[in-house]
Amino acid sequence: MRQIILDTETTGLEPSQGHRIIEIGCVEMVNRRVTERTFHQYMNPDREIDAGAVEVHGITNEFLSDKPRFSDIAQDFLDFVRGAELIIHNAPFDVGFINHELRMLDPQMDRIEDLCGVVDTLLLARDKHPGQKNSLDALCKRYEVDNSARDLHGALLDSQILADVYLAMTGGQVTLSLGAEDAATSGARYAIRRLSSDRPPLVVVRASAEELAAHEDRLAAIDAESGGQCVWGRMDS
Repeated sequence: MRQIILDTETTGLEPSQGHRIIEIGCVEMVNRRVTERTFHQYMNPDREIDAGAVEVHGITNEFLSDKPRFSDIAQDFLDFVRGAELIIHNAPFDVGFINHELRMLDPQMDRIEDLCGVVDTLLLARDKHPGQKNSLDALCKRYEVDNSARDLHGALLDSQILADVYLAMTGGQVTLSLGAEDAATSGARYAIRRLSSDRPPLVVVRASAEELAAHEDRLAAIDAESGGQCVWGRMDS
């Protein structure tokens, strides 16, 4: 399973008012393991950034003046995310902005949700923690995820933090009940995967004589220290 944790920063809150994306940050995760592959890009929005937005992310028009436009990086971005499952906190916001940018390039272009699956971690958090604060900072505190570097919002940093939060939030033990209802709700993601009978045999590395002797010496030392209570020394008897 390939997932992309994604975040954006923008010039304001409403794409319908002409606001644009100014930063995209993506972190790749394969089979619930974060890889070293990321996508990160600042963009010149060709418009002023709202003062309130600058207070949130600290990105200024001066900083973006020499950066590429969305049209310059769109293909690289789509190539990176295509076919993956996007993990986004408050997905309608980011998805809305991405689709707005894509429509500006080509009104006939597919929506991002036609190219990728989308999981909204805000909805997941509200389902797991109803009536509680479920901002990214609140979830970091709840799941003991370090966000000490997050003085301001940043798309790549927030994606890296969200990856840790998502893994913590979805990594609980799956029910062992054999009931059909429980099996259905546990989700295909957690289904047992059986190894192929055609797989190569596992390599068995056996301890050398020196390693076995060192092991026996260690057990004898533990037995002496514990007054004869070393259970490992009695396991073969």
